[in-house]
Amino acid sequence: MGPMDEAVRRSLARWPNVPAVFGWVALDRRGNWRLREPGSERFTRIGNAALRAFIARNYGRDPRGCWFFQNGPQRVYVKLERTPFVYRLEGARLIDHCGRTAGALRGAWLDDEGGVVLDAGQGAGVLDDRDLAALAEHFVDASGAPLGERLAALLERTRRAHCAFLALSGERVELGTIEARSLAARFGFVADPQP
Repeated sequence: MGPMDEAVRRSLARWPNVPAVFGWVALDRRGNWRLREPGSERFTRIGNAALRAFIARNYGRDPRGCWFFQNGPQRVYVKLERTPFVYRLEGARLIDHCGRTAGALRGAWLDDEGGVVLDAGQGAGVLDDRDLAALAEHFVDASGAPLGERLAALLERTRRAHCAFLALSGERVELGTIEARSLAARFGFVADPQP
């Protein structure tokens, strides 16, 4: 967990046994915080910038691999549509949905649902699909040459044999494939925390 708000730390010390909340907040595959509509199973995007920033500052993981944000003395567990982090590109740097630098790139995979999954210093995350075109500039072949127009053909072959790499922020990792349904088990997180 990143630097927690001081007010949150004080409230935890004052009320240490407040029951946790499950099923009310979600993180979608584009990094939007979503709130469940009362009396419904639908989630709507949280529009309030101050609330989104508060959630991002107090977002963390428990020992079970469940992600939550600390709302004063209460943990609010987050349902993950894909992964605990959603990454965006800022130039050649990865930034997570909370606005923090992602850290060193450790792995990259194409998933069977058309997404790019990245493992960086922060943890596992899916690339925001709006950044896929920008990420394409960072795919290289085994010699380090940009794939350019060869990208589509090589990515199709990558699904069968590793022959493409992602070079980003001074790191270079082989591009693999992964099934979306295996992400939670592979990276040790709980997509839908329960009490």
